[in-house]
Amino acid sequence: MKRSFTRNRIMRSLIIALPILVSLPALSYAQEEQQNDIEDKLERIEVTAQKRSQSIVDVPASISAFDGKRLEELGLSELDMISDLTPGLVIQEQSPNNPGFVIRGITSDSGSSQISPRVSIYYNGVDVSRSRGSYFELFDIERVEVVKGPQATLFGTAAAVGAISVITRKPDDFDNAELALGAGNLSQRRADGFINLAGDDLQGRLAFSYRERDGYIDNIAPEQDDMNGIERTGARLSLRYTPSDAVTADFIYSYEKNDDTGTSFKNGIYAPTGGDTSPYSFVEMTGSPYSEEALGAPKLGLDRTIDDFNLTVDWRLNDNTSFTSVTGYREFDSLEIFDADGTQAWFLEFAEDAQGEQWSQEVRFSHTLDNAFILWGANYFSEEGSQRVPFSTEESIYFNCVGALGTGLPCINEDGSVNLLTPVLTGGALNEIAYQGSYTNMGDNRSWSAFFDVSYDISDELTVSGGLRYIDESRESGFAALMPNSQLLTLLGQPTQPLLPTVSSDGEVLSDSGDDNALLPRLNVLYSLNDDTNWFVTASKGQRSFVVDVSSTLNEQGEVVADSSEIPAETIWNYETGIKGNWADAVNYSASVFYQDYSDFQVTLQDEAGNFYTDNAGDATNWGVETEFTAYLSSQLELFGHVAYLDAQIDDDANNGQLAGNRFRLQPEWTSSLGLMNDTMVSNGLMLRSSLVATYRSEIFFEPANAPIAGIPIKEDAVTLLNGSVGLYDEQAGWSLVLKGSNLLDKEYLVDAGNTGGSFGNPTFIAGPSRLVHLEFRQRFEW
Repeated sequence: MKRSFTRNRIMRSLIIALPILVSLPALSYAQEEQQNDIEDKLERIEVTAQKRSQSIVDVPASISAFDGKRLEELGLSELDMISDLTPGLVIQEQSPNNPGFVIRGITSDSGSSQISPRVSIYYNGVDVSRSRGSYFELFDIERVEVVKGPQATLFGTAAAVGAISVITRKPDDFDNAELALGAGNLSQRRADGFINLAGDDLQGRLAFSYRERDGYIDNIAPEQDDMNGIERTGARLSLRYTPSDAVTADFIYSYEKNDDTGTSFKNGIYAPTGGDTSPYSFVEMTGSPYSEEALGAPKLGLDRTIDDFNLTVDWRLNDNTSFTSVTGYREFDSLEIFDADGTQAWFLEFAEDAQGEQWSQEVRFSHTLDNAFILWGANYFSEEGSQRVPFSTEESIYFNCVGALGTGLPCINEDGSVNLLTPVLTGGALNEIAYQGSYTNMGDNRSWSAFFDVSYDISDELTVSGGLRYIDESRESGFAALMPNSQLLTLLGQPTQPLLPTVSSDGEVLSDSGDDNALLPRLNVLYSLNDDTNWFVTASKGQRSFVVDVSSTLNEQGEVVADSSEIPAETIWNYETGIKGNWADAVNYSASVFYQDYSDFQVTLQDEAGNFYTDNAGDATNWGVETEFTAYLSSQLELFGHVAYLDAQIDDDANNGQLAGNRFRLQPEWTSSLGLMNDTMVSNGLMLRSSLVATYRSEIFFEPANAPIAGIPIKEDAVTLLNGSVGLYDEQAGWSLVLKGSNLLDKEYLVDAGNTGGSFGNPTFIAGPSRLVHLEFRQRFEW
């Protein structure tokens, strides 16, 4: 009953707004012209998920795609905005440094250098899935494809549950340029554009993007910015060289810089001075007094840089055979300083100083025969990374806030003052005892693989596809810690130890390594029921790489040694069937049902130090239904949407431990969207285009435990959001003026909860963005 009521509210919102944003199509359009325009739209959805250009209805898998025009029309400039319109996909963004990618209930968001991702993020044909380096701005994009289900044969082992592939625009063969400028509330400032220059055999394109806005959560702490503000710069140079009709070489260099303000981890127990514990009201968050000395940055926030180089060469050897080489190098350097307790107390001040670099090389051959397509090749991938986590606190505040002193005094008083207890505990000898420590995890991971995939047309109606990837992996993990013992415990004559339950290695790197290999198959059947409808069935196996988990411990002699364990590879079998096609020459649709079976399911947990680690939660199963459609009601009016249901949980079996029966984190049971787009000619060459999109997400849990912390629920109820745009477009003159808005109803909702503070009994909460509106002018130039 509650779900039906929510959907009814969505429909009422659309009906109320429809007269404002949608007018009747112009009657002057001839019926034949309208039908031709609709057919062009129906046929324009081409994807390359199977390493060749195909109509989306001919791909025997669940896939959603957005071309660059659609991204621009709907104002989808961030990856997480795409997930609102994609069945089976959830993207959570705490910050660009900490995105979470969820496909069909399975989350990939670990920043540890020792752990592999589950969801493969592809950028121009190269795997960039490492969490701290996988976020990027969406500007000057050709297409985004989201493929659900294991895709190891085509996308590698990181695509254990699916892949997100982003393809940027390549240089055009004519001179042109574009510039867009925008401004909005919260001091939004935007600019993006490109310039394209074409020669006989060399074309070049330089694209850029800049976005800046203030934070939407006020911070009353001195010398700190408001929280969740952004400043993001991107630039991309693309060169295309075509020395002959048979050879095309694309070189792409991408640069991104993020200077965002800190993430608002609002404490759910203690309020800021004069405030309350609501995640949506102001905060009083500060960094460590030693953050500038230790890290070179005095404020909370993110400083992140990415450099990406890509060289793709396509060589058509003859009419039937092509050779492709894809070379990629990517490095990232990020420093994020965050107040993990979310209060004015010098309690849990953390940072994350992460670096990584990766190099990959893939070569593949494709053969197009009369009734078959054959793909085979090999791939080499290597990455090195480290994640250093500095920690700072005042010792008496720390012990009091974790409830270890038994004084009966709160961590923070009702008037907002913090209880500094060092003078009381030491007889007034000291005012404060500063504590600083850090731990670092490291990873050096290498793999090579060989793959073979073939599609064979048994008849005009029936195509069978099969593939196999062999992968061989080696992983070396390292760990180091600098954790001094507590001075306060020594002064009090108690057994001393570090404040965090981490054994200090005095900076010495402890390491271990391991090797593994696997065969990952897939089998697909595509059957044409008629000229407009295809039915498909698929079975595929995916694998999340094994983990060599290394930390520090003491042996029986009291010596510091490596505490190493190998977490087995997580495997998944996906079974799926569905239909996709066109209906009445006006509707694109797809619908699928899937069942997934996991073995050795890996979960990311936090220890008492706030350090993330991987554990084996046993077996898990899920099943679900995904549907989406686009209906062209006329050449001017378009209706689109999706509905998806997912039943995903750890198997309720005693062998699966404390998480048995729990729902997967970050995964709602229901998601849906419903959108309208309308084009109305207001004069010769001038068009009014409007859009309205409602999205719905049911209840989610933010932690695998599915349980409250300190009596506070760590979950979010159902959320409905409304986005929209309205603008004038002059295609002949090449300009547009558009007003775009997100979260138009200014809905309060959570992005995350629990977090590092929850490991210390102080859960924190991150509010989602408030209403954002901006006006954008765009001009195209040709010469």
